[in-house]
Amino acid sequence: MTIPTITIPLDPQTARAYDLANPDQKRKIQALLSLWLRELTIGDNPPLEQILEEVGQKAAERGLTPELLDSFRTPFLGVK
Repeated sequence: MTIPTITIPLDPQTARAYDLANPDQKRKIQALLSLWLRELTIGDNPPLEQILEEVGQKAAERGLTPELLDSFRTPFLGVK
């Protein structure tokens, strides 16, 4: 089965961060985006805060921690 791809315009820093991510980081980013987009397109759209909370919970269930998220931001975006 072929996995469909999409193109999303991003600011240069975000695009660079994604390009520099290792394959495991990219997989996790793709999973988060996939969850978020699915949540946005299912029936009645709940408030954004609720969506973000649910995506965060699902990401945590799959092993994504705040520390791991920080590890994505820090090297690529210079965020501390």
